[in-house]
Parts: sequence; C-alpha cells; structure tokens
Amino acid sequence: MKYVIETLSTRIVTQEYATEERLPSERQLAQDLGVARNTVREALDHLETRGLIRRRAGSGSFVTYDPDGQGEALSPVAAETGPLQLQVMRGILEPEMVRLAVINMSPKQIEALSVVLSKMETIHVDPTAFVRLEEEFHRLIAEGTGNPLLVACYNLVLDARRQSFRAAMYRRHLTPARIAIYQHGYNGLFNAIAARDIEEASEFMKLALIEDQRLLLQEE
Repeated sequence: MKYVIETLSTRIVTQEYATEERLPSERQLAQDLGVARNTVREALDHLETRGLIRRRAGSGSFVTYDPDGQGEALSPVAAETGPLQLQVMRGILEPEMVRLAVINMSPKQIEALSVVLSKMETIHVDPTAFVRLEEEFHRLIAEGTGNPLLVACYNLVLDARRQSFRAAMYRRHLTPARIAIYQHGYNGLFNAIAARDIEEASEFMKLALIEDQRLLLQEE
C-alpha cells in the first residue's frame, strides 16, 4: 500500500491531479497501479487523513491539497510552532530520518524520490512550486524510514513548514540562483541515498538545515 500512497501523493503535490479535481475511480486507479481495489481504498483513506483529498459519498474523491501553501496549518500544534522551534525539531528529526531512509528505502521508493527530484530540477523561478516539491521530497524520505511514528511526527513538521512566515521568507530569498544551489544539494542527497551512503546523505541533510537556519537568521 505504501507504493500506492506515495504515487498518489506525488501526483497530487506535483499538481498532476489539480486542486478540486476529481480523482479517477477506485477501479481505474487499481488498474493503473496494478493493485487490488481494497488497497486503493485504504490508500485513499490515508490521503484523506493527511488532508490531501476529500471523499464525497456517491461522487468520488477530490483533491483538497493547497499548492500555494497559503492555507492555515492543519494542526493546532503546527499553528503554534514558531520558526526557531521548527528548526529545532528539524535538527532532531531529519538527520536520523535520512539515516533510516538510506537503510530501509525500497527501490520503488527511491524511484518515487527520483521522480520528485526530476520535477524539482525543472523549476527555475517559481519559489512556491519549488518549496512544494521540496516538501514532497522530504515526506518521501520520511516514508522511506518505515517508521510510522516518525512519519506522523514529520507530517507535523511539514504542516508547520507551510505556515505563512516560511512562505514569505522563501518569496524573498529563494532567487533563481539559490534555487539552483538547492537543486544541486538535493541531487547530491538523492545520489547518496541511492548509493546507500549514510555518511554522505547525512552530510547533505545537515547542510540543508544550516542553509535554512541562515535564511531564518536573516529574517530577524
């Protein structure tokens, strides 16, 4: 089921399925993904819990994901989390998260990560689109740990990352030149994960945290 969740999540976040668009039927998705309908149904339940879709009896499933990241945080905890508090939690979770992902990610999960990276590399001047894909890249790494409790905790982190202060910060600082720098870093991180190089992957994740911390300090 993880493959189905990851595939549909990526399609939603990358806007292959647009906001308010009706998803294909469970039968169509099952045929498309080569799985049973009950697997698709369970995956859709998971996506609804995460707030990516809304299911309407008799009508189907509709995308509710906000690609512009301008909505309020879904979780009260995330809404109350300040910028520095968010950075502290990222510093705690992300290094261990990438270490576990290097060990546990399946080839299919690495391929899904590659798809998101490819889409990131097509973005040159749109900070909102880049950040949306960046979040999906991190979410797939969290899923790759195989630890559902860590995934749940990191979903809160992603929720907090979508708050308005971060969106405004990136609109100011995520220039085409900086996007190119981030793309290079994420390419290196992906290559390290694909090569099962824990030390290298951890180093790339730490560098990304340092860069975000630097941008945050510029805001103060």
